[in-house]
Amino acid sequence: IASKSKPLQHVKEGWIHQPLDHFNRQNAKTFTQRFFVNEAYWQRPDGPVFLFIGGEGPIYNFDVLAGHHVDMAKEHRALLLSVEHRFYGDSINPDGLKTENLADLSSQQALADLAAFHQYISQSFNLSSRNTWISFGGSYSGSLSAWFRGKFPNLVYGAVASSAPVKAKLDFAEYSNVRSLYMSQINAPTEHFAHTSFLQMELMQNLADIIMGSVQYNEEGVLMSIKELCGVMTKTSHNMYHSNSDESCLDISHEKTVKELKDVSHKNRRRAERQWTYQTCTEFGFYQTCEDTTCPFSGMVTLQAQTKICSKVFGISQHSLPSRIAFTNSYYGGDNPNTYRVLYVNGGVDPWKELSVVQDSSEGSQTVFIKDTAHCADMSKERLTDRHSLREARQEIENHVASWLRTAALEKMTKSGA
Repeated sequence: IASKSKPLQHVKEGWIHQPLDHFNRQNAKTFTQRFFVNEAYWQRPDGPVFLFIGGEGPIYNFDVLAGHHVDMAKEHRALLLSVEHRFYGDSINPDGLKTENLADLSSQQALADLAAFHQYISQSFNLSSRNTWISFGGSYSGSLSAWFRGKFPNLVYGAVASSAPVKAKLDFAEYSNVRSLYMSQINAPTEHFAHTSFLQMELMQNLADIIMGSVQYNEEGVLMSIKELCGVMTKTSHNMYHSNSDESCLDISHEKTVKELKDVSHKNRRRAERQWTYQTCTEFGFYQTCEDTTCPFSGMVTLQAQTKICSKVFGISQHSLPSRIAFTNSYYGGDNPNTYRVLYVNGGVDPWKELSVVQDSSEGSQTVFIKDTAHCADMSKERLTDRHSLREARQEIENHVASWLRTAALEKMTKSGA
């Protein structure tokens, strides 16, 4: 037991004071941002730095203790860091979730946080240009990893972006279509329900979310795998959610959803629906609609119904969403970003691949495509049950990271005249 708990001794929690608005020097307000450091494998003073970027939720000490990036850090003797996204987890002021304060929640501010964090860590650990930084992230934080490299190429030498939806999209109908495709391949029923009320739309969305989790993270520790889910759906018992969860049966009323999203307290740090919904309304869209006749959830989960949340909860006009999303794509480059030394990793069973980069580009984007794996599967620690394709993909990622570190070392030798 002692040997198992020993790595925890190497993890230190830290806090940095960040400006609430990096782009307005008149605003002197700050918030405290949480981070973790693991020095156990670091070869002082010149070893590389592996930065694990937090996404739309809290960070945990295991973000610097376990995972594929940690395995690579051991091999390359890297300093391990994980930093929490502003307005998520504990990195939030007491009144931070009030609508007027959410104006400071954006991916642009989050990237500026990373730049300031880079400077803070460099001073704290006496780092220099000899230390090569590599960033890692998955899903939204995968996008941040790619964008950090794109916007601050002098701070981070290379980036791994797993299952990263770098293209913002208002109507993400493809999500349901991909979900439908994989379910139909395993003989799942695709009954069509009549289109009636908001209540039914909410039920459809909740059912869709359960299925979404199964398809997106197939066999990666979710409620149930696609196979199990389809087994449940083809049986006569309909108590699907309740039988597999400690929670009571779902309250699927639209009013309850709106009420929960309007809750500005953050007594439960794991809850992030309000913050993430705000980001979908202001930057990304990503609304998983189901209006097409081929969709297994019929025409209930409409774009109109989902974007109405933006005006009901935050007072953000539905009509402003297309221009906000267009700005995000022009700012970052959408799914054709100019990101040199960024490795985009995607799984064939992951609906989010539709908004990621899946082919190498002349701009320098490199890709790894894992035919039969799900969302962020490559990020977990290697397991005996892993498919061959996943093992191969991890090896490919390791080769890229090792190559970046070799190139960086050669560049430094050339500059120093060694």
